[in-house]
Amino acid sequence: MRHYYSDHATCGLGLTRRQVMHSSLLSGAGLAMASRLAVAQAATAVSDAGVPAVPAETAKAKAVIQIWLSGGPAHTDMFDPKPDSGSDYTGPLSHPIETNVAGIRIGELLPELAKVADKYSLIRSMTHGQNGHETASYLTQTGRMPGRLVYPAAGAVVTAFKGFPDSEATANGSGAKSLIPPYIVLTQPMGRFSEAGFMGIRYKPFATGGDPNAQRFEVEGIISKDLSDNQQRQRRELLGKLNSLSKVIGRNAGLQAAAEARSEAYDLIVGDAGRVFDLGQEPDEMRQRYGRNKFGQSCLAARRLVENGAKFVTINHGGWDTHKDHFATMRRKLPELDRGLGTLIADLSDRGMLDDTIVWCIGEFGRSPKVAVESPWNGGRHHFGACFSSLLAGGGFKGGQVVGESDSRGETVKDRPVYPGDLIGTMYELLGIDPEASLPHPMGEFVRATPGKDEGLESGGRLTELI
Repeated sequence: MRHYYSDHATCGLGLTRRQVMHSSLLSGAGLAMASRLAVAQAATAVSDAGVPAVPAETAKAKAVIQIWLSGGPAHTDMFDPKPDSGSDYTGPLSHPIETNVAGIRIGELLPELAKVADKYSLIRSMTHGQNGHETASYLTQTGRMPGRLVYPAAGAVVTAFKGFPDSEATANGSGAKSLIPPYIVLTQPMGRFSEAGFMGIRYKPFATGGDPNAQRFEVEGIISKDLSDNQQRQRRELLGKLNSLSKVIGRNAGLQAAAEARSEAYDLIVGDAGRVFDLGQEPDEMRQRYGRNKFGQSCLAARRLVENGAKFVTINHGGWDTHKDHFATMRRKLPELDRGLGTLIADLSDRGMLDDTIVWCIGEFGRSPKVAVESPWNGGRHHFGACFSSLLAGGGFKGGQVVGESDSRGETVKDRPVYPGDLIGTMYELLGIDPEASLPHPMGEFVRATPGKDEGLESGGRLTELI
């Protein structure tokens, strides 16, 4: 499991995690989660760390679901088809389909997304010019180029402003908090870059592990494959009976806070909060709609997580690095993506959640529009950062729109270039995050949430067409 804090952190309570473990206050399964909750309770307010409060009424969006197509999806087979470019470019996928929005066509293997095109918009002029996975992933997720600082990904920034009781209470005065981690990755860490960057481990995502399509979604640190829920409850009851320290908790603020953290951790493991990960709570018909596969059920889990307080959920959906066997892979992966993502957008809309939930589908770059037919590729597509596409829905983004245009073969941006920082900055504004605000920095440096002109990065401007 990916822990939020080191084993030697004092948690502001005069106790280290190791001391808490040795005192038998926590079960092994709940240790990491309880430690995270304890630190969240005792930590200095995020606004004191350089993140100013933003009035809640300025925000249109409350949460983000990011579909991260790791490896780089082929834009010309998906969101920017070029049927007239010839078979050297289209390969066998040469018949794009109409959507429910006049004038917008998408790849032929995306019929479910074609039905809900009025609810999302496409950017066909994304660009950054980077063809290496690491640099392109970092740039697309942070809006910055690698340099002196390791900048945080968008999910970590949203967590800093919106993800903790202190930041949320400051923003809306409610003081309400959720036991659900604010930043979650389904199911494996994204890799290739540090999501939290210089902001530190507090802002790293909780990676669930497991498979949401399995009979039991075994979330690391929450759902044990060796213990049933009833066995977990029995252990909790036994621990309560054996805990001799309970007599002095009321006289010790540190122990009291740790006990509260333990209780909340157990609520997440065996209480109502933990049921958010139990997809068996959903009707079988709904699970079938999303697709009974890992990606489809991850989309369903993401909806449930946002419904229960998560602020940024990334579905890390890899396998798009198709230098070989590209079209065979597309015939397998595109229908899976189409069903899961199309259903997610429709389901959020049906539940009234799309208005305040951003859905963001993107990879680190696109793939070369011209098919590589020579040996050893034999029908592959390569890395392509000059021009690619992204899908945006909800949270204040208009639907049924296309921003930007690529040339007749999808090789260059013809009109309205959109750089990663432009998209991320627009998303922050919809979330009520000031793009000019300073991020929490361990040395107190002023670092803008989005790149400034002084950083020398190219920009096409905010996506005002979509908001």
